[in-house]
Amino acid sequence: MSNLTDLLHGQLSDDMIDQLSSQLGGASREKTALAANGIMSTLVNQIARNASTPEGASSLANALDRDHDGSVLDDLMGMIGGGTTRQEQPRALNGEGIINHVLGNRQGNVIDMISKMSGLDKGNTGNLMTMLAPVVMGMLGKQKRQQGLDIGGLTSLLTGELQQHRQSGNPAMNMITQFLDQDGDGDITDEVASMGMKFLGNLFKKK
Repeated sequence: MSNLTDLLHGQLSDDMIDQLSSQLGGASREKTALAANGIMSTLVNQIARNASTPEGASSLANALDRDHDGSVLDDLMGMIGGGTTRQEQPRALNGEGIINHVLGNRQGNVIDMISKMSGLDKGNTGNLMTMLAPVVMGMLGKQKRQQGLDIGGLTSLLTGELQQHRQSGNPAMNMITQFLDQDGDGDITDEVASMGMKFLGNLFKKK
């Protein structure tokens, strides 16, 4: 079975990248794709960290059962384009609320990190994160429901994600993991500069 990060990255079809780029005012497709992958990986990583305590796991499980059944994935193009009304699923589609809960005071630093890694400006990176946060929670809720996961099973799933991120050998995932290990207050400017923008284009691709 594919892991959660693979499933999320699989949602980023060419049409979806076009839609996201359009919603960002015609931002570069390449930068949008790179930032989108980075955002999804980072959110999964941080959700797993938050769920590493019994209280965090219980809170996440309750939130998934209450608000995130995965139905937002049924029409992603419509959701991204604003076709799905916020009144229908207000909490499931509240990207800002999800980000505030998952990242807390790390939000600005994480946006800065993804912006530097992708080349997408901070404003668009923040907007993209708001659009994609419901997708991440929707996919996690869908997996919980389809696999019949209790709190222990959910914790196991997310612990496995963290381990795979740490062992991926992917430079971008290594950078994200190191950044979050430092409580999200590091500075990756030098690391990004040393890699070069051409190399960055391949960083989020699974090996």
